[in-house]
Order: sequence, then C-alpha cells, then structure tokens
Amino acid sequence: MNHKSNKHVGRESDGRVLPAKCPNKDGKLSAEGAEERRPTKENTEQTTASQIQSWGNALSGLSRVREAARRDKQLQFTALLHHVSVLLLQDSFYALKREAAPGVDGVTWKDYETDLDKRLEDLHSRVHGGTYRAQPSKRAYILKEDGRQRPLGIAALEDKIVQHAVGKVLNQIYEEDFKGFSYGFRPGRRQHDALDALWMGIMRKKVNWVLDADVRDFLDRVPQCPLIHEIAPVDRPLL
Repeated sequence: MNHKSNKHVGRESDGRVLPAKCPNKDGKLSAEGAEERRPTKENTEQTTASQIQSWGNALSGLSRVREAARRDKQLQFTALLHHVSVLLLQDSFYALKREAAPGVDGVTWKDYETDLDKRLEDLHSRVHGGTYRAQPSKRAYILKEDGRQRPLGIAALEDKIVQHAVGKVLNQIYEEDFKGFSYGFRPGRRQHDALDALWMGIMRKKVNWVLDADVRDFLDRVPQCPLIHEIAPVDRPLL
C-alpha cells in the first residue's frame, strides 16, 4: 500500500507494518460549539441552517486544499489564510483542553468562552488584518522521573487557538507528504498507535534486528526545532 495519507483507509507503513487500528482520523473537523442558540425557534433554525452551510463551505475548502496537495506534490500554496475562518477558530477553541493552565495573559478557557462570538470575530479581524501578534510563552517546569525538571512553554489562549487553526489548514497539505510509518505530531495518531504498529511488525514479520535510539535532551539543546523542517520540507514551499 502506498504512503499517501487517507483518512478512510487503513494502510501499511510503506508496505511494511499495518497497525491493528487505523490511526489517521484527520480530515473531519468537529462541529462542537458551532451552533448558537436564539430565543425564538425561527431565528434558531435560520441561524443553524446558515452556520451548517458555512461550516460545509469551510470543510469543502479544506478538502480542496488536500486534494490539490494529493494531485501535485510540487504545488506551491500561496494563499491559505482565508481558510482560517471564524468557524475554524471556533472549532479550534473547543478543541483545547478546558482545564489547561493559562499563559502569560492569565486568560483561562472559561474566561474566553464569555462573549466568545465577539472575541473570535475580533481575533479573526486581527489575524487577517495583520495586527495579530503572538504573546511570549509562559515558562513552567514539570518534574521528571529521574528528579530533573523538564521546561515547558505555555502559550496564551488566543495563540493556542490560532496555532490549532493554522495547523488544521497545513495538515491538509503535509498529511499527503508524510510516510505511513510516521506517527509523531500527526493528527489522530499517538504513541500507542506507533507501539501497535511495532508489535505487529515484530510479531508478524521477519525481523533480524531492532534499533532503539534515544537522543538525550535533544530538543532542549538545539538552537532551532527540527520538527519545523520535518513538517515543512523544501519541496513543499508555502511562500
């Protein structure tokens, strides 16, 4: 089976390992929180119908991006910002963890949910108007098993929303470039899926050797994050 990503098809990792469960669930955006309530039945039905149509248009736009990326591996995408709509920002907001620690702005998920429509409209206006600026990350530390502390950067809530929304758009492109055996930092995939594929490979394939590499503190020491280069290969430019 080929390495191309397809949310409807369980597939082998480049023809080598087939996980027991299909790990790729990307491509469907949750509609949670996409509907508003109005005091009258007529307004509710009208608003809901309009939002469903708008959400369908947003999904259709993302699907076209993915289809274009699938057809032409050398295609350069130069206009993607319009896909970051208010509805996509709303979906990204509801995808965040409710009880996550706030960033430097001190704004919690519950705080932001108040007057959510106005907040997202304002955020959308700033993003598309070029006035949106990401805030510094808040430094925090968690204790590791060996007694050392692992540094974490906690983004402000609006930054999390924008990052999630932009990631949704970019995933439509790069999910078509990733190999089937790639599990790191991909939507709908987690470490258990990788372990599942590894177990299937070891138990059902002829294996002569297994290589286990653990580069200590690699991401803590490098001057730039290698994940950026992994998800943005030179043969898939955005500018």
